[in-house]
Amino acid sequence: MLAFGSGNFYGIAAAANSTPRKFATLQDVQFDLQFTTKQLYGQNQFAVDVRRAQAKFTGKAKFAQISGAMLNDLFFSQAAATGLLLSAVGEAGTVAAATPYTVTVANAATFDTDLGVVYAATGAPLTRVASAPAQGQYSVAAGVYTFNAADTGAQVLIDYLYTAAAGGTKVALSNQAMGTTPTFMGIFSTTASGRNVTLKLNLCTSSKLSLQTKIEDYTIPELDFEVMADAANNIGTLSVAN
Repeated sequence: MLAFGSGNFYGIAAAANSTPRKFATLQDVQFDLQFTTKQLYGQNQFAVDVRRAQAKFTGKAKFAQISGAMLNDLFFSQAAATGLLLSAVGEAGTVAAATPYTVTVANAATFDTDLGVVYAATGAPLTRVASAPAQGQYSVAAGVYTFNAADTGAQVLIDYLYTAAAGGTKVALSNQAMGTTPTFMGIFSTTASGRNVTLKLNLCTSSKLSLQTKIEDYTIPELDFEVMADAANNIGTLSVAN
């Protein structure tokens, strides 16, 4: 049979009752099954016998839809919570005309991290200090930015991080002990002319996650994984239509 297109790929984490995760807007999947071989030679040039030895089964999947829940289940397997860490870029503000010469950002109530301030007119960056800023400096606490009296009325652009209670998944990335290995079942399927190819891999572990951005293209994450034998010493199942 012939196959066409990227097909579908799913991962199911090893924990009981794990939610199946689909690699959405799948771009391509690649599987590589490789054996090392051992050759027995006599006095002639070609081997008189060849035997397979160690085998390595690897794969990679590229997909466009980025899911925090999927990445955590199949790659990180760490503590996850509902919520988001968001960025405000170039939020406009005007330094107050009276003391204490502040700008309070729009998301001050959930402010997380300062990412810098520039003058709107010139793009020149201001310098952060702990307190009592001079002209061209600022201090910040809980989303309230304080400037010098000499900057009264100045137009500034502020970058910062803030949190949202809902709308996504936040994963706490801790430094886990060596040997910690999240595992999942991988299922690939594709259909052409009403016929199916299905590859079910019983036990996989992710070895690499790549996220690359481009100025004029989509971000296409890539997840690399390796396949190992499960507790019953099985690799999986390959099903191909006649």
